Amino acid sequence: MVGIATKGQLRMSFLRWALVLVPLIVLIGSLVGALSGSGDTSWYAALEKPSFQPPPYLFGIVWPILYALMSFALVNVIQARGSRWRGIAIGLFAAQLIVNLLWSPIFFGMHQVSFAFFWILVMIGLAVATTVVFARVRRIAAWLMLPYLAWIGFAAILNFEVDRLNPDAETLVVGATSTQI
Repeated sequence: MVGIATKGQLRMSFLRWALVLVPLIVLIGSLVGALSGSGDTSWYAALEKPSFQPPPYLFGIVWPILYALMSFALVNVIQARGSRWRGIAIGLFAAQLIVNLLWSPIFFGMHQVSFAFFWILVMIGLAVATTVVFARVRRIAAWLMLPYLAWIGFAAILNFEVDRLNPDAETLVVGATSTQI
């Protein structure tokens, strides 16, 4: 049978993709954050933070929402069969998501605050490119990426300030004791 899918079939396809990708991406993002000790370490607690640092609980609220919005954007792009930009858009999304997921282990796990700042700049570049290409596929997908772009821009400023306020952050050892004999 050759034909165009009905609106009901398209909605069901969108729903199936969303039911898989949204929880999967939110779960992966949350697990990576938790396993890298995002913000919940004695090392991070010992760092001086800028005055505009949001309360820690806010990150646990914002990131799942952002991952969900990004996932819905991806589902919209996946549904755009026939778009010549679709493959590139999906590839860029995957690249920026991988870079995103590696930021927490770099910053919180390895305590590489300076490197994490440059890493987040790469993330922003990939996220901007993803958003631009998403706009060529489906405008709604690009709109769904804008809160993420705003947040990682803010996160970059926050990362920069933490690095500036703590030049010794990479070598900071919390709770270390020494004994003189």
